Amino acid sequence: MCNSRKSTEIRHSSRTTKPSSSFSSSSSFPNPSYYNSATHSSNSRSNFDASKSSSSSKASLASLRDSLPENATIYDVSEISRATHNFLLKPFSSSSTSTSWRCTIRGRDAVLFQRKLRRAIELPELQQRLLTICRSHYSSLVKLLGATISGRYIYLVYDYVPGSSLANCLRNPQNPSFTVLSTWLSRMQIATDVAHGLDYVHHCSGLNFVHNHVKSSSILVTETTLNAKICHFGTAELCGEIDHSDLESKPKSSSKSSGTRRSKIEGTRGYMAPEFQAKGVLTQKCDVYAFGVVILELLSGLEALRYEFDEGGEGVRRISVIEMAREAVAGGGAGVRRWVDRRLKDSYPVDVAEKMVLMALECVEEDPEKRLDMEKVAVKVSKLYLESKNWAERICVPADFSSSLAPRMTRR
Repeated sequence: MCNSRKSTEIRHSSRTTKPSSSFSSSSSFPNPSYYNSATHSSNSRSNFDASKSSSSSKASLASLRDSLPENATIYDVSEISRATHNFLLKPFSSSSTSTSWRCTIRGRDAVLFQRKLRRAIELPELQQRLLTICRSHYSSLVKLLGATISGRYIYLVYDYVPGSSLANCLRNPQNPSFTVLSTWLSRMQIATDVAHGLDYVHHCSGLNFVHNHVKSSSILVTETTLNAKICHFGTAELCGEIDHSDLESKPKSSSKSSGTRRSKIEGTRGYMAPEFQAKGVLTQKCDVYAFGVVILELLSGLEALRYEFDEGGEGVRRISVIEMAREAVAGGGAGVRRWVDRRLKDSYPVDVAEKMVLMALECVEEDPEKRLDMEKVAVKVSKLYLESKNWAERICVPADFSSSLAPRMTRR
């Protein structure tokens, strides 16, 4: 599952705030190589002195940049400001939690995200995690190029990749009857890419990360090949959404302790695991739960969670894709066929579709201990993808295709 392939870019949402002017490239910045106890100014380098207090450990931003390899960049805030025209550039996307801009930084087409720091992060921790994240080269992950901090905000620079979110590909806002993912194999390819990407995040990235942002709007479908790339790898770690000081003290051999963190509630309704909503305990099994929801969206084309007015006059009715999938499975093959996205025009192997739904429902079990591990999920999805390819070859369905993600307008 740890094939090291090539990586690329991202999309997401955000909110605009200019960076604090109190931070610049000349400001003092803690140097990770001196954090145990050392004193360091922006104009000089001193040898490590164990007798000095760690609270006095300071270093210039330039010194911190010099300590990182070429593939992990600490940017000057001035670079971020220039790239966004002093933050007057029209945002690429925005939400209540972040703002993004598509821009050019150091000659690279990139997407810059501004997010609020959820807690104070020591620079040694930031550097260590940035090093690991930036060294990750996996084809199903959008590559993080670097970052910088200004006041209460962190700026994350990702590669730009042409494409659209899985949510928009499944639910085209300009033409709901059209989807670029019109074949079964295209959807199985998406499922396979996401499964292996999350397996990499959990087991092969070096730090047993928890992603914490798995949802259809955070999965990018590339423009021509229709492959999937997971956005925001490392965001939860770098923004302080995960508090590593509360890492539960369970033996490493225990599967229950894998990737377990205490966290503030940072999630999207419809994708948050029950235990995370109840206790704020974030584990890799929370990512598995969100992945299961994404697969159910992928199979049905429906939203994870929506609300409709009840015709009976009892207010608003909550409709979950999980509940609908369980009802479909209860109806057997015929129930699944009625539930799977009609835009696929019944051109798919029903037995594989049933297995995919059952696997997704295993991922969204209420009890996290009953959920599958992402490594097992990736293996299952790969086998079902191969079964789908064999099915396509038997009935002569074209397996190779390219497409444009440009929306098609409905004729009036």
